[in-house]
Amino acid sequence: MKNFDRYHRGYFMPPVNDLKWAQKEYIDKAPVWCSVDLRDGNQSLIVPMSLDEKLEFFTYLVKIGFKEIEVGFPAASETEYEFLRALIERDLVPDDVTLQVLTQSREHIIAKTFESLKGVKNAIVHLYNSTSLAQREQVFRMEKPEIIKIATDGAELLKKYAADMPGNIRFEYSPESFTGTEMEFALEICNAVLDVWQPTAAKPVIINLPATVEMSLPHVYASQVEYMSDNLKYRENVVLSLHPHNDRGCGVADSELGILAGADRIEGTLFGNGERTGNVDIVTLAMNMFTHGVDPELDFSDIQEICKVYEKVTRMHVYERQPYSGRLVFAAFSGSHQDAIAKGMKWHEEKGLHGWTVPYLPIDPHDVGREYESDVIRINSQSGKGGIGYLMKTKYGFNMPQKMQEDFGYAVKSVSDHLHKELSHEEIRDILLTQYVNIDTPLSFGKYSFVDKTIMLADIDLCLNGRITHLKTSGNGRLDAVSKAIKTLLGKDIHVLTYEEHALNSGSASQAIAYVGVIDDDKNVAWGAGIDSDIIDASMNALLSAVNRLWAVWHK
Repeated sequence: MKNFDRYHRGYFMPPVNDLKWAQKEYIDKAPVWCSVDLRDGNQSLIVPMSLDEKLEFFTYLVKIGFKEIEVGFPAASETEYEFLRALIERDLVPDDVTLQVLTQSREHIIAKTFESLKGVKNAIVHLYNSTSLAQREQVFRMEKPEIIKIATDGAELLKKYAADMPGNIRFEYSPESFTGTEMEFALEICNAVLDVWQPTAAKPVIINLPATVEMSLPHVYASQVEYMSDNLKYRENVVLSLHPHNDRGCGVADSELGILAGADRIEGTLFGNGERTGNVDIVTLAMNMFTHGVDPELDFSDIQEICKVYEKVTRMHVYERQPYSGRLVFAAFSGSHQDAIAKGMKWHEEKGLHGWTVPYLPIDPHDVGREYESDVIRINSQSGKGGIGYLMKTKYGFNMPQKMQEDFGYAVKSVSDHLHKELSHEEIRDILLTQYVNIDTPLSFGKYSFVDKTIMLADIDLCLNGRITHLKTSGNGRLDAVSKAIKTLLGKDIHVLTYEEHALNSGSASQAIAYVGVIDDDKNVAWGAGIDSDIIDASMNALLSAVNRLWAVWHK
C-alpha cells in the first residue's frame, strides 16, 4: 500500500524492566464491571435511544448483573439529564447499583452534574481531560502544567460539590487519550489528582486509563498499565480501571493483558458497541473468563434474549460470527467438525462427564441458552454423515446404521448442493421419509404370511408394476425367505447386508423402524427403512424400500 510512511507509532513505552504481567497464565477473578452502553454505546447510534428504551436497557443491564452503570453526560444533554432524573425519581436503581456520570473540568458543567444527582444513593462522578501529546499540541495548545491545572481544578470542584451532597459519592479520573500520553506525564497528572482527593480504604478513588484510540500492540498497553499500577500514589486505595476501544481490533486482548498487569475494573459495552470500531466487548471478555473456569459475575446464560434486547433498543445487529453470541458461532457445517462433535458428545454422555472438552465447542451451548440440534449441527453441501446422523438421532430418533448414515449423508448433500442452500431439520427428515422409508414402487407386497418351523416358511404375494405373483419360499428367517422370493421374481441375486430395528418413541402407540441394506452380484448396495406399528411389517417395508432403491440403480 502507498503512504505507509505517513504513519508512526504515536504511543510511549514506559520504562519497565521485568513485565510481571507476562509471567501470569490466566485471569483468576472477575474485575469490577462498568457498563457504558448508555453513554458510549448510545452516543454512537445513528438514532439515539429514547427515554423508554434507555429505561428498558438500564433495567436489563441490572438484571444481568452490572453493579456500576454509566448513564451519560447529564450536563451536556437534556435527554441524558432527564434520563438520570427518571432513574432517581422513579426509584429504579437498586441499592447495590451505582450510577456513573461523566463531566468535564468546568465549574458550570460540574455544578449541573451534581444538580442532576440530587437524591441519588450511590454515584460515581467521572472527571476527565485530554492529556496526549497530540491533544496538547494541536487542540489545546497548552503546556503540561496547564493541563495538570485543568485536572486538579476539576478535582477540587468535585470535592467541593460532593461535600454538600448526601449519598455515597465516589470520584473517578481519566487522563483521556492516555495511550498517546507520555507515561511519566500520565503518572504525574493522575498522582496530582489523587493528592487532591486523598483516597482512603473507606473512600477509594477510581483512576481510569482509557485506550481512547488504540495505538499499540496489546503488550505495550499492558506494560503501560503495569507502570501506572506500580507507581500510582495511594495504590491500595485506588481502583485501577481500563476503558479500551477497539481501533486495532485488540480491545479484548488489551483488557485481558491489562487485568494481568494490575487493572481492577473494566468499562465496556455489550457486543463492543461504541464510537468508531467500538469499546471492548464485555460479553466476549466475560465469557473468555467463563471458559477458563472463572465466574464472570455477569449472567449471560440466555444470550439470545440479550441479543434480542440489545438489537431492539440500539437498532444495531449482532454479527453472526460475534464470539459466543452470534447466530452461527456454534454452528458446524464441515463434515469432519460435525463428526468430531457428535463423537465428543457421545463420549461425554457415556462417561457422565461434568468437565467440558467436546472438540470444536469451547463451551457447552446449553450454558448460554443455545440448543445442539438447532445451533450446532447445520446441514449444507459441506456437511458430513456424522453430523447428519447425529442430528437425525437426537432430533427425530432415527438411529441409522453407520453405512446407511453415509449413504443418507450423500443424499442430503446432493439436495443441498442442487438447491444451493442450507437445509432445515424438517427438510432433512423429509429426505429420509421420501427417499428411504416405505418405498413401494415399482415393487410392492400383497398378502404375506410366515410359518416358523425348523426354517422360516413364507407365503407371499409380490406386485411388480401392477402384476401380482404368488410365491412360496423358505429361509433362515423372514428377510432371507422374502429376499429369495424377490430374487425368483426379479431374476437378480440379492443379499441382505444389514438389518437393524428400534422403537421410534415410547408408549402404547409407539412405532418401530427397521433399516435394511441389500447388495447384488455387481456389488451395488442400497438402503431402505420401514416404519410401522408392527415390527414385522416395518422390517418387510425396509427390505422392500431397499430393493426398490436398488431397482432405481439398475434402471438408470
